[in-house]
Amino acid sequence: MRQEDRLGAILALLADHGSVGVVETADRLGTSQATIRRDLQALEEQGLVKRTHGGAVPAGVLYELPMRYRGARQQEEKSRIAELAAGLIDESAATVGLCGGTTTSEVARFLGMRGGLKIVTNALNIAAELALRPAIDLVVTGGTVRTESYELIGPVAERALEGFNLDASFLGVGGVSAAAGVTTHHEVEAQTNRAMILQSARVIVVADGTKVGRRAFARIAEAALVSDLVTDPSADPDELDALRELGVRIHLAD
Repeated sequence: MRQEDRLGAILALLADHGSVGVVETADRLGTSQATIRRDLQALEEQGLVKRTHGGAVPAGVLYELPMRYRGARQQEEKSRIAELAAGLIDESAATVGLCGGTTTSEVARFLGMRGGLKIVTNALNIAAELALRPAIDLVVTGGTVRTESYELIGPVAERALEGFNLDASFLGVGGVSAAAGVTTHHEVEAQTNRAMILQSARVIVVADGTKVGRRAFARIAEAALVSDLVTDPSADPDELDALRELGVRIHLAD
């Protein structure tokens, strides 16, 4: 396992359990205790954890993994979801919005290979990916950079988005459920994402099965505003049925 993947796994364990131990983490990740100690030292130097005797705790509340450590989680599922989601865009769609996130970044790669689209995004990493695709007409919003998600957020981004009409938009989320709607971890990011989907004729949420039925801190929109949910077969079937009752089309990436 690469160090970046180990660091992401350690942060995920911290988010789930509130603390990690060197011995248990080494056993779980199949590596040496010395390696885990070096990893914890690296995370402490980044201000993400505080070392304790025999382990570490979060340096503050870990509501959300930093983007650079999220890519390896459910990677195969996300790639399948992204391929299926990109295929939902037919020839009638000319303008597509992309919010930030690991799964939407995968969608961007599939759309970039296709070309012939005007794509609007507030995500710096997606913009960098698509800037290399001459067949894509790329528009990037302004805004304040949110380092955890590489997104441009806030009033400047929202005003830019309000000036566009989009045939479809892709939304990555922290959680999606019939009761809580689509949610994310940061309230300003939620407002910016909402600005994009309100300008979209079709809203496609992309989320691996772990996000279905989960709710994060800030609400982006009610579930009824979602046109399609693309997820994987591990998603809670009862929650999927509840979303279907609200008119959401469900697509499962096998």
